Parts: sequence; structure tokens; C-alpha cells
Amino acid sequence: MAEAHAAVAFSFAITHEGFDINYDHEVLNLVWNSGVRSWKKRLGRARNGVRNGVYPAHIQSLWLISAIALGLHFAGYQAPFNLTNRILVHLPSNTVNWQMTACFLAALVVWLSICFTMRYTLKLLLMYKGWMYESRAPGSRVSLPTVLWVAVVRVLSSWNKPGLYSFQGSLPRLPLPSVKDTMTRYLRSVRPLLDDENYTRMERLANEFEQTIGKKLQWYLILKSWWSTNYVSDWWEEYVYLRGRSPLCVNSNFYGTDAIFMNLTDKQAARAANVISLLLNFRRLIEHQELQPIMVQGMIPLCSWQYERTFNTARVPGLETDRIIHYRDSNHIVVLHKGCYYKMLIYYKGRILRPCELQVQIEEILKGKATPVEGEEHLAALTAWNRSKWAEARNTFFSWGVNQTSLRTIESAAFVLSLDDEPFEFDLARPELLDNFGKKLLHGNGYNRWFDKCFTVCVGTNGRVGFNAEHTWADAPVLGHLWEYIFGDDIYGYDESGNTKGTPEFQPPTPTRLPWDLKPCMAQIEEATIDVTKLINEVNLRILVHQDYGKGFMKKCRISPDAFIQMALQLAYYRDAGRFSLTYEASMTRLFREGRTETVRPCTIESSAWVKAMQNPDTTNDERVKMLRAACDRHQLGYQDAMCGRGIDRHLFCLYVVSKYLEVDSPFLNEVLSEPWRLSTSQTPHGQTPKMDLKKHPNCISAGGGFGPVADDGYGVSYIIAGENLIFFHISAKTTCQQTDVHRFAQNISQALSDIRSMFEQHMKDHPKPAKSLTNGKST
Repeated sequence: MAEAHAAVAFSFAITHEGFDINYDHEVLNLVWNSGVRSWKKRLGRARNGVRNGVYPAHIQSLWLISAIALGLHFAGYQAPFNLTNRILVHLPSNTVNWQMTACFLAALVVWLSICFTMRYTLKLLLMYKGWMYESRAPGSRVSLPTVLWVAVVRVLSSWNKPGLYSFQGSLPRLPLPSVKDTMTRYLRSVRPLLDDENYTRMERLANEFEQTIGKKLQWYLILKSWWSTNYVSDWWEEYVYLRGRSPLCVNSNFYGTDAIFMNLTDKQAARAANVISLLLNFRRLIEHQELQPIMVQGMIPLCSWQYERTFNTARVPGLETDRIIHYRDSNHIVVLHKGCYYKMLIYYKGRILRPCELQVQIEEILKGKATPVEGEEHLAALTAWNRSKWAEARNTFFSWGVNQTSLRTIESAAFVLSLDDEPFEFDLARPELLDNFGKKLLHGNGYNRWFDKCFTVCVGTNGRVGFNAEHTWADAPVLGHLWEYIFGDDIYGYDESGNTKGTPEFQPPTPTRLPWDLKPCMAQIEEATIDVTKLINEVNLRILVHQDYGKGFMKKCRISPDAFIQMALQLAYYRDAGRFSLTYEASMTRLFREGRTETVRPCTIESSAWVKAMQNPDTTNDERVKMLRAACDRHQLGYQDAMCGRGIDRHLFCLYVVSKYLEVDSPFLNEVLSEPWRLSTSQTPHGQTPKMDLKKHPNCISAGGGFGPVADDGYGVSYIIAGENLIFFHISAKTTCQQTDVHRFAQNISQALSDIRSMFEQHMKDHPKPAKSLTNGKST
């Protein structure tokens, strides 16, 4: 009853003496401030909508053109196309005021024409992808079309300071490849995986598909590509993520780690408070569209659509398909500590709480003696359960009363904070500590992460942090950008004692417990806990820290670092499994509007030939180097094709979806879409924000993150090239599979990297570069 009374801000009663009105000043003030904040955001969105609509032109340029129109009219000159006089004849009179109105309307027409001309010119220019295929080898020349294109794009993209979504209207649509091109690329990609007989069979299936049902399916995709903004993204989100019935834990969610070589503070409350504050600053930049869009080479924009749902977002389970709910605003976060859930306000007295004030709130939670009610400690196991079972439990037990209210509080929170009661440790001499660090972030104990939430920030007792993120709403680079932003400022957030800087201006509001009535659903919570415990016990994780060399040596070899590592993974997997396997590498398609990812297939004819040469003692070192360069060049071409909308797998996926809608059976698509990805890889990007100065703070970089294995008999490998001499590999696999072992695979990766280095060092020794003359600079 105490919570119910506290929630009433206004009440009245009719008595013999008249009306008796009672109201709570503080609660009404909170309501008022919430309304003011909401209207400010609406006005801000309206202003940003106008700015984005006319970008790359300046809104202020309208006043300049209006002044020119007024000057021309009253000086006796005609505006272009005699617009002013043409408009004036439709106005009520010819007075000075109406003449000024006509001038302004004429200026508006001219201004909008200029704006849309600039906008669509930029859109046409961004359709050009020839720059992607220009050679980057030393001494190579850039083609004249690309030089001219760069000059014009640089002028248009730097004409006006862009907001987060300023380029959205100028980004081109994802192009739809022809069925013939996709079949050609597909057959080439599977050639090293199939013997002659199976390849001939697959070639026959592909040709039959191309000549028959493929044409009909392609026509439907052509219509969708014309009608929709992106012909892939909505189906990808629905069928790959939302319709999946497997638990999110391990199978879908991914994690990110701390900057492990830095230890900013050992105070859990201080680190949590500063991270919360920085996250809220990032949210404010998104809401006000002040976050600068990521620009490739400083001038080519990437799509920013995924940032919209970074905060205030949750995935809600359904019996057949889930849905994503995004709340426009949220003035609280939810904190999970020792099985208890707390609502913690982040706005108070008209502003966001400062780190020192947030630290006071968190310390109250840590010092509290609260114990979870029955079922509360294991409640989050429901979010790690089978999606249909969780949906059924939600509809039955969380659709009314305190359970519904508390669940809505979690789902509408900006994000969830988990204050763990154990440290997140790291020691190079004890690699198992970092492995355990990763496991705590990937799945925790199965019920101390709210897996449905956009992301859960996890803080250990020693002040180290990480996150676990739901995958539907965005891909890893968006969270990577957010995480980099935090580290860029987090290093300045603590005093000498390890506490947050500053002094609280007032006593912040005390976090409140979320009430639950979980006795009716104890059987479901217990079953979910058993299932998630079994799931996390079946997964093993190894985080390999490779410090022998990094991108510095790779660039010295004049090879793309990503291609270099992918070839090492191919060699390591062949040695581990004794065969080649279908390999997945995620590439982004954010050069196009609402683009997400495309698949690069690193196992190619060239890479398999090089791997076999490495295993053949009769192959010379020079031959191996030549074959590796050819394999890396082919990989780079595949990566470039994927980024430019010329990939294989998203096109085949969409053709498959259309076939299911039309109830048409395709043996070719059925076989292609059922092929397991036994080696699933992804590179974690960094350097997405200029705030992180790695030259000044070389240790201020995350160790990256990882994900669970895609196939039960395969590996999941995420890597981050963290510096000139540092690479992190996050390797996952199922313990139930006898053919996979994360520790063995980590050793194979290390050995492959070592063998490639030895190969290149021998090649450099055999073919030294000619020395430069000190007198005339010529080779001697």
C-alpha cells in the first residue's frame, strides 16, 4: 500500500464543507518537467527534420536568397522566371506587404530548388562505387573519374556541418544484383568445398533455378527494391531475428569488454556512475542529432538509421514472432543487484544527474540489505528461455497488476545496469581470467542479464565494465561506436581516490525496488533457469591475446590486415578440422540507406590453394607468398563487392523469402539456405570516433567482444586489431561437440600467424629492398 499511496500525485474528495483537494508538489513537479522535456524534444526533432530535409544546403541561406529577391524586386529587376510577379497576381492586393510576401515566396521556391538540386546531385554521386576498387598499392595512380568524383563529393559533403541523420535522404538504395551474377559468384564460392561430382550437381541446380523459378522470384524483388527503402533490411530483421525461437542468450546476443590494459578505478559505484553519465550524454547527442555521422575517408557517409533505437528499446517475445518496442523518452534506468531490481531516476530537478550524484544512488543500492522476493533472483532467466515459452509466460503472468507495471518499467528504461557481486579480472600470466571475463559478459549466470533489453551494462566489484547487447535493433559497430565514445572521456572522470569528480548539489532521489508477485509463475522461472544453465554449460569461450605483431607488420607486407587475418583463420581451421568449411565474415552495407550487413565468403579457390601449399613441404616460400597475395586480393574483391551491394547471401535470402510467400519449392534455395556456417567470423571495428586518441592513451582501447557459435559443430570467432602489435581473438564453440575445442583452435591460430610471419620474413630476407643512394635518391 505504501507504494500505491506514493504513486498518487493528485486526489480530491467531496465533503460537507465542499471539495477537499490533496496533491503532491514534488510528483506534480516531476510530471511538469517531464512534459517540458518532451515538448523540447518534439521541437528539436521538428527543427532537425527541416535541417535534414534541405541538407547539404544551409537553412540560413533562405534569408540570403530572400534578401536578394527583395533587392531585385524593389530595384526594378525581375526575379528568375519572373517568379515574384507571377506569384503577386494570385495575392489579394499589390501593397508593399504583399509584394514582400511575394518576394519571400519566390525566394522560397528558388531556395528549395537549389536545396533539392544539391541533395539529389549528392545522391547521384554517392551511387558511384568506383573509388572502392581503386588500387591502394604504393605508387599506383587514381583514375581521373574518381579524382573528379572525390573533388565534388568533398565540396558537397563539407558544405554544411551535418547532423546525425543529415545524409539519410542522400544515401542511395541498396542495388539488387541480377540472378545470373549471384549464381556465378555463388558457384565460384563453393568450388573449394565440393568435389567434382557435387559441384556438377550444384551447377545443374543453379542453372535450373536461374532459367526457371529464379526469374519470377527476381521480378518480385525488383518491385520490392523500387517500393521499399532497402529490399533486405526489414525481412532480415523479421526472419533472421524476430521469428527466431531459440534463446537470445549465446545464440543471438553479443558482448563487449573493457579496456583491459587500464584500471581507472577499483570502486564499483564510481565506475558505474561515470559510465551511466557518459551513456546518457551519448543518448542526448543522438536525440538532438548532434552526433556526427561516420564518414569513410572523411567524406563518404555511412547510414545512421540504426542509432535511433540505441536506447529505450526492448525486444518483446511473441508466440510466433517477437517485436521491437522503442520508447521516445525514458527518465530512468533499471539496476539489477543480487537478484533485486531497482528503478533509478536519472533526471531530477529539470536536469540529468551528474556522475557524483549517480554514484550516491548506486552506493545506496550496494549498501542496502535488500533480499529478493521469491522468484525474483532468477526472473531474468525467462529472457534467456525459448521465445515462445517466454511469450506464453508473459501473456499469462505479466499482463496485469504489479508484474505488468514492473516489466514495463524494465522495458521502458534507457538501459539495464547489472552490478555484479564478483570481479572482472585480467592477467596476461593467467589467460583463464580473461576467458571468465568474457563468459560473464556473454551469458553471466543466465539470470543476471536482461537479454531482451537493448543492452545491459555489467560492472564488476573491481570497477571493470562490459556489456551484453540484443542483436535485433543494431549491429556490433553501433555498440562499438558507443563504447569508444565512453572510453574517450572515461579516463578523465575520476579523482585521485577513484571516486567520480565533483560534489552533489542535492540529495538525489533514492532508487526504488520494483514489486513482483511471482509465486504463480515459479514453475516457469525454475524451468527457464534449468534450461539456461544447461545452455551456458554447453558453451566454451577462449580469448586469445596475440602480442607478437599486429597491423604494423601486416601493412609492411602490403596486405590488408583483415585479409591477412582471414587467411590465418583459414589455415588454422584446415589444420584443426582437416577440411575446408563454409566461412562467414560480416561486412557492412551502410553505404546504402538502412543498410546492415552482407556476407563475405573468405574460403575461396585462391585461399584453399594457398592453405594446401602451406601444408605441402615441396612448395617454395616464394610460391607461398605469391599465392597468399592472390588469396588476399580475391578476399578484398569479395569484401568490396559485399560493401557495394554485390554480395551473394542477402540476395539468395530474399529470393528464398519470396519463394516461401509464393509457396514455391526450390531445391537450389533449400540446399543453399541449409548449409551450416561452421566458421563464423567478424571483425570489431575501432577508430569510429575522434575522441579516442590512441597515440596519447595507447591502452585506451577495448579488447573487443564476441558471440556464440552459429553451428553446433563450428566456431564463432570475433577479432579486433587493437594496435600495431596487438590482436584479440574471441573464440567460442560448443562443449558437446567432440570435433571442436576452443583452446586447440586458439593454438592453431597462433601457429598460423607465426607461420605467416616466418614466411614473409624469409621472403624479405631473400628479396631485400634496394638501398637508396644518399646523393641522388636513386637505387644503388
